[in-house]
Amino acid sequence: MAEMIEKYLAELRMALAGADPALVQDALYDAEEYLRAEIADSTDEASFAAAIERYGSPEEVAQAYRETEVTVARALQAPAPKAPKGKVGGFFGVLIDPRAYGSLFYLFFAFVMGIAYFTFVSVLLPLSVGLIPVFVGLPLLVGFFAAVRAISLAEGRVVESMLGVRMPRRPRIAYVKGDWISRVKFWFTDGRTWTTLLYMVLQLPLGIIYFTLGVTAITVSTVGIVWPIAQLFTDYPLIQMGGYGYVLQPWATPIAMLGGLLCFVITLHLVRLIGKGHAIYAKAMLVGRYSDAPDQAAA
Repeated sequence: MAEMIEKYLAELRMALAGADPALVQDALYDAEEYLRAEIADSTDEASFAAAIERYGSPEEVAQAYRETEVTVARALQAPAPKAPKGKVGGFFGVLIDPRAYGSLFYLFFAFVMGIAYFTFVSVLLPLSVGLIPVFVGLPLLVGFFAAVRAISLAEGRVVESMLGVRMPRRPRIAYVKGDWISRVKFWFTDGRTWTTLLYMVLQLPLGIIYFTLGVTAITVSTVGIVWPIAQLFTDYPLIQMGGYGYVLQPWATPIAMLGGLLCFVITLHLVRLIGKGHAIYAKAMLVGRYSDAPDQAAA
């Protein structure tokens, strides 16, 4: 019976060729979970055929997922702001683009999670490996890799909500043929486990870069906008460098504020570009091509 499920999943994977890898992962998980639940107490082919008839052929299921994906994407998509016309309007239109602010928030979030991910990996992985000779490390190592796969799914949901790229909404696989040893073997041989681990380690240096860029750009923009206004109410030099104080003349106030606003707009364009790049990188590391999944039939 397991071979029949594997054959159905292979046909479904072929029917979904060219679709988003995240969609393929969700479809395969749902199909496998349903079929195994339907034939849990039966081993005859008639029950499997009946379950297929209720669920649909691979081609029907693939078509349904493709159509549903379009509907769900439209439903979840935030109302697009009306884009200003012209080059100048397009340049300043980023001020009302929610994706730019989502990317900006992610720059700071990535730094916090980078610290958590790096600590998790650098502490538990060496500890698990070191304790293997005393038989405590193996269960700890299995739990570690199970947590890595769970983190992959959670990180994908964060990336999708903040950066707007389609990520899996289901785990990579529902069941693994065989006992728990086969499951552990699958985790260790699945390339996504190791790319997720690498993603978690690299999130710290990336988070530091993102945080530094974000803080620097926001600080410069804020100073450019706030300093001219605050300077109007005092003769004391609010900016001092190298033992010298700098007082902004009233006539230069609008120029300085315009410079601060331009800096903020450029910052939003920059973080939106970084967000798009990170989304592509995250999808490659956490999802990749679903065709690279290990063949369980050999497990």
